Amino acid sequence: MPTKLRLTAGWLAILLVLTLGLTAGCGERRPKPAYRGTDITGADFGRRLELNDHDGRPRSLADFRGKVVVLFFGYTHCPDVCPTTLSDMAQALKLLAPEQARRVQVLFVTVDPERDTPALLKGYVTYFHPSFLGLYGTPEAVAQAAREFKVTYRRHSEPGASDYLIDHTAGSYVLDSRGRLRLYLPYAHPPADIAHDLALLMQSEG
Repeated sequence: MPTKLRLTAGWLAILLVLTLGLTAGCGERRPKPAYRGTDITGADFGRRLELNDHDGRPRSLADFRGKVVVLFFGYTHCPDVCPTTLSDMAQALKLLAPEQARRVQVLFVTVDPERDTPALLKGYVTYFHPSFLGLYGTPEAVAQAAREFKVTYRRHSEPGASDYLIDHTAGSYVLDSRGRLRLYLPYAHPPADIAHDLALLMQSEG
């Protein structure tokens, strides 16, 4: 009898180890992709955007389904952050394979609709890359879009200046091909890191 009990206990121990191993295997998740920007997958904001593009066509996020979208809020009179960001985005597209670059849409939302006319927007964004789109709307529509993406902006004038500048959120958002927020790219994120993250996101989507 004692021998049978020892054998039974031994088998129970083996079965317990096997069961725990199988359970751990079933619950195992794939490691998250190693993005160089900030992974914000699951964010509960940034789901709507309804403005006009620089050719006057009404646009929403649904228009860009199937593409990875890079979204940036800025203005054409910006002295540094905006031209640097658009230049970095254009350089990142050059680092991607051509078929990957075609799957990316860069959107530039003006926070200065009073000065940024559609013609001015078009000339500005396409200077950096012919595929870039400028978006504009009424001051109320732009403010609504900014709130949706938790972007802040504020007009101010330098002492003695005849014109005004706009302080604004400097980072960019990346949405996947289904229109979901996935990444936040800080200002001055290197083009190589932008290209890396866009390629990795596209690969993860298949």
